[in-house]
Amino acid sequence: MTVVERLIHHFSRLPGIGRKSASRIVYYLLKADRRSCEDLSRDILELKNRIEPCRICGNYTDSQPCAICSDSGRDRRILCVVEEAKDILSIEAIQDYRGLYHVLQGVISPLDGVGPEDLRIPSMLSRIGDEGIEEVILAMNPTVEGDTTALYLVDLLRKKAGVRITRLALGLPAGGDLEYADRLTLSRAFRGRGPV
Repeated sequence: MTVVERLIHHFSRLPGIGRKSASRIVYYLLKADRRSCEDLSRDILELKNRIEPCRICGNYTDSQPCAICSDSGRDRRILCVVEEAKDILSIEAIQDYRGLYHVLQGVISPLDGVGPEDLRIPSMLSRIGDEGIEEVILAMNPTVEGDTTALYLVDLLRKKAGVRITRLALGLPAGGDLEYADRLTLSRAFRGRGPV
């Protein structure tokens, strides 16, 4: 196998990249200047050597604690619980949320052999007690596993006096048409409707 074939194979194993896209990436790199390729390879190695989960929230960082946990401008009374560190990027992109985060590093999924004991739930509960958290926002994906995890957390969190538990709203996307909405999305939109 040639270097080109090996690289196509490696890139095609990445999520969302098929063989055709992997091939385009490799041929793009062949045309790119040497400096760009060296920078890319150095950054990939640095990613594996320097980036680790934040000891507080679980977000990926190159410094301890991460920039979000050390930001004194954050609202330290609100904790947004997410499945994976990549979810933080999506929430931060909207620039509406200014609280803290907690990464579970997965969801409860019995079919995949993942139970509550495999998630960062104990550290979340400790943070709620130790840091004076007043509201916990459950920002799980609207999947069977996400819903199962959220329900499990609601049961645990209800035992914590004085903690408000909220969940991200579910329903129709902005600009969406009713005729294209699937039944589950439409059902959740009706259940989550609010006053005008």
